[in-house]
Amino acid sequence: MKVDGELVLKPGKERSLARRHPWVYATAVARVAGRPAAGATVAVRAADGTWLAWAAYSPASSIRARCWSFIESDPIDADWFAARVGAAVARRTTLFDATNAVRLVFGEADGLPGLIADRYADQLVVQFQAAGVEAQRDVLLDALVSATACANVYERSDSATRQREGLAPSTGVVRGAEPPDLVEVHEYGVRYFVDVRRGHKTGFYIDQRDNRRLAGELAAQLARAHGRTPALLNCFCYTGGFSVAAARGGASPVLSIDSSADALALARRNWALNGLDPAAAEWRAADVFDALRALREEGRRFDLIVLDPPKFAASHHHVERAARAYKDINLSALRLLAPGGRLLTFSCSGAIDVDLFQKIVAGAVIDARVDCQLLARLAAGTDHPLLMTHPEGEYLKGLLLTRI
Repeated sequence: MKVDGELVLKPGKERSLARRHPWVYATAVARVAGRPAAGATVAVRAADGTWLAWAAYSPASSIRARCWSFIESDPIDADWFAARVGAAVARRTTLFDATNAVRLVFGEADGLPGLIADRYADQLVVQFQAAGVEAQRDVLLDALVSATACANVYERSDSATRQREGLAPSTGVVRGAEPPDLVEVHEYGVRYFVDVRRGHKTGFYIDQRDNRRLAGELAAQLARAHGRTPALLNCFCYTGGFSVAAARGGASPVLSIDSSADALALARRNWALNGLDPAAAEWRAADVFDALRALREEGRRFDLIVLDPPKFAASHHHVERAARAYKDINLSALRLLAPGGRLLTFSCSGAIDVDLFQKIVAGAVIDARVDCQLLARLAAGTDHPLLMTHPEGEYLKGLLLTRI
């Protein structure tokens, strides 16, 4: 194993690493021994010299190092990385009974900080979001191909996270051939087209798989309870995941709103792919905030509403502004929700924790002057696990409310 230097921490700053938190902030570092390059493996030591972890050095980031291992005897080499990748892939094996769209590696949660790897059918899509995994990209790519037998890998390392690591955006084919224009995937019997080259993130919101299934189940429950098909409003619909899943469960009519005409075009194709009645669907290219107010003026009511907005808070600096935005859309949605209806509301902002999100939505309930019950708290699927010593990894949270 090649070790290129050491990070020595300030007194008292070793406590988080003793609890196996995987990040070392720049403010915790007293000095750097040696001349480690970006992504190099370094030893992290307490102020008294005690070894704490092996980590990847990132001189441009406020997260100065991301820990590979807290076991001193671990050799951080190609075989070690291959074993980590293989173990992550193996943990997802049972999911392929229900879907062929799976997150295979989820960064810190799988012991590979900064690496995202998604599988869509036989197409892999990767994101290298930190200096450490960038330095190991060839080793990691070889390991992914070996563990999955998928020959084609496309890179989508174009997020702001990468830029904060001092890394330039990088996209394109990194193994095998170009991906097709659209990859067809399925989950719980529902079919979707995914654009891995131009779509959000790696092309699709795999993390919402179980919540899309829940939307279909809720539509079926409401149909039985009311003796009619429930009306659905899907806001920030992207490529229509919730719309299609709920329609498959019996929702009709379905109104889907997104600001992107391209996303709506693919949503229409997903609707047709599942053999759904085009007359039951309405698509609006609009700003959701404005559209919700317009729907109230139209006197519309919905039995099932989904709010799945993009990240409103990129960091803790944006929490106050994001809280206002979350309250605004939830207040508007609650005013459109019919008695007995269900609201599925989400936040994917890591800076907004579960408790704060629930307080924001509770404030919207109060201002809407309606009575609601919280039926469930929602989260990402099991292929997006939370490392218990890294609560920052819990980015997606949701609430299921019913109006009484």
